[in-house]
Amino acid sequence: MTFPHGSEAHGNAPLPNVVLAIDPGSVKCGLAVVCRGTTPGEPVTVLHREIADRARVVARALPLISEYQVEMLLIGDATGGASLARALQEALPASVPLLRVNEAFTSQRARQRFLHENPPRGLQRLLPPGFRTPPCPIDDYVAVLLAEDFFGEK
Repeated sequence: MTFPHGSEAHGNAPLPNVVLAIDPGSVKCGLAVVCRGTTPGEPVTVLHREIADRARVVARALPLISEYQVEMLLIGDATGGASLARALQEALPASVPLLRVNEAFTSQRARQRFLHENPPRGLQRLLPPGFRTPPCPIDDYVAVLLAEDFFGEK
């Protein structure tokens, strides 16, 4: 089941409390299980995040859905998102809807967040911020941003 994206609840249904967001990539994908705040203005809580090989995403998603009682799966609409969404749709329990979400500019925002949360050390501190790059993949940060955007948090 898929829903159109919007800032309101989808149809008459309330927003889910826990989502699994996936940033699809051609080689690796970011996964994040995120719980929305219980009161307006309360930040989301990241329950789990990881980076998985694309070939293992479905195998990784299913136990996360069960373990965290995920109510909806969000998947970015860019690189390979359509084919991954089809594979996930076939494997998902019928009770867990899948929603394709816009992931425009999330990679740049994830890079900024990573660098903010992980200040440079050593000689990296001497580089202007625009020249710094994360020393590791940040696909999991992108997945968190997809969930935050879905819940309306900026």
